[in-house]
Formats: sequence, C-alpha cells, structure tokens
Amino acid sequence: MIKSFRKSILALTAATVPLLTMDASALELKLANVLPDSHSWNIAAKGFAEDVKAETSDRVSIKLFANGQLGSENTLVEGLQIGSIHAGIIGCGSFQPLEPKMGVVELPYAWPSREAAYAAYDGELGDTLEGLAEQHNIKILSWWENGFRHITNNRAPINTPADLDGLKIRVTPDKMRLDAFAGLGASPAPLAFGELYSALQQGVFDAQENPLAIIYSSSFFEVQKYVSLTGHVWSPACLTVSQPIWNRISADDQQTVQTLADKWRDQQRLMTQKDDAELIGKLEAAGMQVNQVDTAPFSAGVQDVWTQYESVFGPELIGLVKRYSSAQ
Repeated sequence: MIKSFRKSILALTAATVPLLTMDASALELKLANVLPDSHSWNIAAKGFAEDVKAETSDRVSIKLFANGQLGSENTLVEGLQIGSIHAGIIGCGSFQPLEPKMGVVELPYAWPSREAAYAAYDGELGDTLEGLAEQHNIKILSWWENGFRHITNNRAPINTPADLDGLKIRVTPDKMRLDAFAGLGASPAPLAFGELYSALQQGVFDAQENPLAIIYSSSFFEVQKYVSLTGHVWSPACLTVSQPIWNRISADDQQTVQTLADKWRDQQRLMTQKDDAELIGKLEAAGMQVNQVDTAPFSAGVQDVWTQYESVFGPELIGLVKRYSSAQ
C-alpha cells in the first residue's frame, strides 16, 4: 500500500510541477549540475541558454543552477523522472541506480581516444542508451564530455598498479568503479562530490579520481599533491530534460532546442580538449606534481571487470563499445 501511495504522489508531482512553474506561452526550464561556474559545462550551458531564449523568441528560457544548488547528481536524476528537476547536465554514470545498463559508460580503458568515444555516443551506442533513459521519463538531448579521469593523491606518484596498494581513494558511487579500484589493490569508497574537497582536506581520503578540468575548477590542487595521468575512464556527460517538461515544448521549438544542444555539445567538447592541453601547466604552477603513466598494466588489471559486468550490460552494449573502440 505504501509503495502504491508513493507512486500516486510521484505521478501527481509529475503532472503538477510543470504547471506550477510554467505557463502555456513561456516555459522556463531550471537546468542544474553539480560543478562550479568556471567549468566548461556551465560556460557551454550559458551559451546554450542564451541561444535557446533568442531562437525560440522567449517561448523557452533556461535558468542555470550550478555547483550543486539543486542537490547531488542522484537527486537530480530522481527529480528528472518526475519533473521536479526540469533539466540537467549529469555525469552519465549517475544513471546506474535507475538503469544498470547505463553503467557501460564507465567501463575502464574502453576508449583509445576521445574521438572514438564521440563516434560511439553520437552513433548507435548513444541511440541505444537514449532509448533506455526514455523508459524512465528522461530525454537525453546530447552527449557532452566529462573527459578522461586521472588520479590525484597525497602519498606519491602512481606509476604502476602496485602504487595503489592500500590507497584510500574516493570514487564515484557505482559498484563497477569500486570493483575496478579494489581489483587494482586500492581501498576505494564512494562519497558525494559536494563533500569531496573537505574530505581530502581532512585526510579522510588519500586520493580521488576526476578529469583535469574538475581537478582544477574544484581547486583540488589546494589539498592534493600528485596528479598521475592514468586516463582510466573516458566519461560522457548527458544534457538531459525531464520527459514531462519536454512534452510541453512545441514540436518546432523542440527541434530548435535539439539543434542547439548539438551545437553546444560540440563547443563544450572543444573546451574540454583545450582545457586538457593547458591544465597540466596550470596544475603544476599551482604546486602539483604531474606524471605520465604507462596505462597497459592498469588496463590489463581491470579485464576481469569487463568479464564480470558483461552479464549486467548485455552482449549488445558490450559489442557496440568494442566495435567503436576498435574502429579507431
């Protein structure tokens, strides 16, 4: 009975929230993410919002909420399902509690280059995952970039998997990431991103793993000494809209929004590439020690994870990843 009551409340919320926040002639979408204003997600989102407002003649406008103002990524995903969160830019691995197959985006050492990943997510792999998200009332407009993830820590440079032995490292809250680092000998544990800086500052964790842009924009150089360029995961970010909200936009304006989502996807990717080319120098100038890594031993060390999770993701998704990965 309680479960049924909860479903009724969620359905009512989905039906009423858009009506409370919008009218028929002008729709204002609240677009949220957890990263700082200075990150490329928010720079691109600002351009996207300005273009949408102009090219729909104010029929659709977007108000930005960065830096976790509307909650963690898990909160945003839950809100998108019912329309209490209108739109978001979300690291796609955060959709795993909703749809386990979305975890395929976090397979370690899946992509030899970001170009191979772009082709996959703009192609059949992205189409398949978009279909899965729509089953949960979430429309993925375009695949932005979170980038290659690297390890920072306060103990020593990471050059081989043995350097991870016993390292207390914060990872994103998904089981595959935990299993991958545990398999490499580390001591991983999840933590909400908003709590990470203080946890590193207080020594709760020795280490964390994120793309260079997040390491820099979140000022982790203030609380971490070493950056090791492991590149263990290339992660996409999803520009998403709640399906109940999307359905309130006219067909013509939907097409306009979609075209602009693709435009700013490409712009945000270019920003990430530019950031990666410049940020090593900036992090070194901020006092961090950066080291290159031979990734082959790390890739070999996580092959059991691929085998273990094939039953979760299914042969179709794994096959698409392998096909696009080997095409480059």
